[in-house]
Amino acid sequence: MKIGIIGIGLIGGSFAKDLKKAYTSAHIIGLDANEAHLDTALELGIIDAKGDERSIREVDILFLTIPVDAAVNTLPGILDIIEDETLIIDAGSTKALICSRVRSHPKRRNFLACHPIAGTEFSGPSAAIEGLFEGKTNIICEVEKTAFKLQEKALEIFQKLGMRIRYMNPEAHDKHIAYVSHLSHISSFMLGKTVIEKEKNERDIFDMAGSGFESTVRLAKSSPAMWTPIFDQNKENVIETLEEYIQNLEAFKQKLKDDDLEGIFKDMQDTNKIKEILKGIPLNKL
Repeated sequence: MKIGIIGIGLIGGSFAKDLKKAYTSAHIIGLDANEAHLDTALELGIIDAKGDERSIREVDILFLTIPVDAAVNTLPGILDIIEDETLIIDAGSTKALICSRVRSHPKRRNFLACHPIAGTEFSGPSAAIEGLFEGKTNIICEVEKTAFKLQEKALEIFQKLGMRIRYMNPEAHDKHIAYVSHLSHISSFMLGKTVIEKEKNERDIFDMAGSGFESTVRLAKSSPAMWTPIFDQNKENVIETLEEYIQNLEAFKQKLKDDDLEGIFKDMQDTNKIKEILKGIPLNKL
């Protein structure tokens, strides 16, 4: 089986590692705009060969694991040139725009819109992790628009990788993911920004930072090249979640001003319920 992966970073590289383990006869072909990524992936044995446009025409399955803006612009052209039985799987964090972009494409049936809820704050092929997708949820959108035989092929792969499947329409996906992922990244980036700006005048501030600060700003180490287009594509939902978040921050600030310690205690006590909701969910799934 020939498998192509466009974008040999954390997600693409991790897919490659798991696919090589699950399918020992698989030949993994890598494509990436960054030649250094391909060289590293070859050295690490993540891919078997570098690819080009001709390779895309020859693969049985193609994973599209590039930033969402590039994926939206690239996918229609890929559909134009693939064989009739080739399956394309994307892994983007936004789904409405990419599904809309290929809705009327003659080969829409060859595309499966997916979002594996997995990852770390690191990027590049050296960040690839074997077993990254084990036990993780993979959201599939508009499955009915993908040819049934290709659906079966994809589900077999996801099963071998140990993924759990959830079906959702693209609009619902983008709305929900804005709360549990996109807002988290914005909060982390902005907390990091606030502290860095303060640290310019108070050089000892990072000496006082403990594990709580480190875990909260973990996501601020994520790639801006990946996250800027995500925020752009999901702007409407992200703005809505930000407005709600800011309202809660303003309300907390006002309670402090009013010495409303009882109100602050109750807010935190009510929010403690999240421990039960998230019980058993690893941090890198959020």
